[in-house]
Amino acid sequence: PPRPGITGILMSAAGLPVCLTRPPKLVLHPPPVSKSEIQSIPGISHTCRKTTKKQAKKGKTPEEVLKKYLQKVRHPPDEDCTICMERLSAPSGYKGPQPAVKPDLVGKLVKCGHVFHLHCLVAMYNNGNKDGSLQCPTCKTIYGVKTGTQPPGKMEYHIIPHALPGHSDCKTIRIIYNIPPGVQGPEHPNPGKSFTARGFPRHCYLPDSEKGRKVLKLLLVAWDRRLIFAIGTSSTTGESDTVIWNEIHHKTEFGSNLTGHGYPDINYLDNVLAELAAQGITEESLVQEKD
Repeated sequence: PPRPGITGILMSAAGLPVCLTRPPKLVLHPPPVSKSEIQSIPGISHTCRKTTKKQAKKGKTPEEVLKKYLQKVRHPPDEDCTICMERLSAPSGYKGPQPAVKPDLVGKLVKCGHVFHLHCLVAMYNNGNKDGSLQCPTCKTIYGVKTGTQPPGKMEYHIIPHALPGHSDCKTIRIIYNIPPGVQGPEHPNPGKSFTARGFPRHCYLPDSEKGRKVLKLLLVAWDRRLIFAIGTSSTTGESDTVIWNEIHHKTEFGSNLTGHGYPDINYLDNVLAELAAQGITEESLVQEKD
């Protein structure tokens, strides 16, 4: 709504009445959409995708996985290993379950060049979900394909014949996520304990523009790699052992932006592309993964 201009401010200062527009209303959902109005998205096959629990890659020891990403360092630099905080020239100070690697070996990650005790990297890998990928603890460069621990569920996506604020020139892509409650697996914070799933089905919106479709294609890769949701503690309710969003922001408010999760938001598509890239999902991923 337009704010009162300078005349409005002067009039109110003079004690004269100023007619302000009504406060904005929260618009979470689009106008009703009938089944016959829903369309599939050109260039994207199907309108629904399910994930199940993916089996972790078997057979490779953590040492074998990490070897692919490392170069040996004969003469360690005179600096700290940022994982254990001991000097790289001294043995690893890692005190947990001992990996099958000599504590004084040092390795350099090939893409980013950061140097760590091999021992520390193996311990770090063993603390993750051991999916064959590694993320540099210093600069977050990803080696291999990063996957997450999202519980099984369903993602639907289609076009509805309504425009989002700020995107009046196109229709809207609606995504519906549904994850049922269940029992945590070995990759989750409390294996064997049940987890809750609040607020599902969750409806999210993208403009049906070229860029919006690109974001959807990348979100489908993120979904297949189980990176959109995780199990943890809700930042809004404080509830633990529940399904939460995982660092890839979605717009859940259709026709207003009172919560910050709505439109118009001119930076949103670029922001979400950056968040996807931080999880290792870029345009190159689309070439690698079959639709």
